[in-house]
Amino acid sequence: MDLVVLSGKGGTGKTTIATALSELAKDVIRIDCDVDAPNLYLFYDGKDIEKDIFIGGKKAIIDKSLCIRCGKCSSICRFNAIEDFSINPFTCEGCGACVLVCPTNAIKLKDEKTADAFITKLDKGIIARAEMGIGSDGSGKLITYLRKSGKRFKKDEELTIIDGSPGIGCAVIASITGSDAVLIVTEPTKSGLEDLMRVTTLCEHFGIFTMVCINKYDINEDMSKEIEMFIEAKELDLVGKIPYDDVVMKSINELKPITFYKDSIAEKAIESMWKDMQRHLH
Repeated sequence: MDLVVLSGKGGTGKTTIATALSELAKDVIRIDCDVDAPNLYLFYDGKDIEKDIFIGGKKAIIDKSLCIRCGKCSSICRFNAIEDFSINPFTCEGCGACVLVCPTNAIKLKDEKTADAFITKLDKGIIARAEMGIGSDGSGKLITYLRKSGKRFKKDEELTIIDGSPGIGCAVIASITGSDAVLIVTEPTKSGLEDLMRVTTLCEHFGIFTMVCINKYDINEDMSKEIEMFIEAKELDLVGKIPYDDVVMKSINELKPITFYKDSIAEKAIESMWKDMQRHLH
């Protein structure tokens, strides 16, 4: 069973909730698919047991000793990546058109490192995660790689919890493809509702079972009611309404899952939500 925790925007509490669910589920594989800004691992004292270089694409390079400066490469490049017979690696898309037209085979495509990928061992289970290089792309392929990498450690019926990226881009699509269920974390703001609508449409397109949690629902109860009306109209499952709680900020500052704070009203609400979610996940 693969459960993906998503949000339409950053800052809704997605990772806080993903971390809490990972603790409550106990036997779980954790995969941090928010590869542009991974932070799930920060809540754990783990040890990296594997580190791999992930090659996400290619870039062109010109061998100046073979180049006859004919200009065919720059004339065919749609990305304006070739100037003065040199290739700008930040604008090159690695399409290979310049390689095809070069009469002296002076241009080659070379592998480009996108990220370092890690398997981090915890007291219980592992986290599969990655650190992308600045300006790197190919996050969708990287997420597919992380999911496969993490599942090597999965036992028969073990739950996989995926902390997805915010938004609806290719990283999110790679996170939910082939998964069993999604939990969307939203917040009671106008933008929160609009983002929820977009993520819901994406999940509908892929036909994936979708649950919704309203985080900090009591900071704007009128907006929360609007969100509940949307959830009801879409026939989604509202599995949790989590109140605002200063202890959540304390848990983030101390880098401990909110489940460590048993006096927290947010923690109690997440525990109740997890019990409700289990009815849907079995």
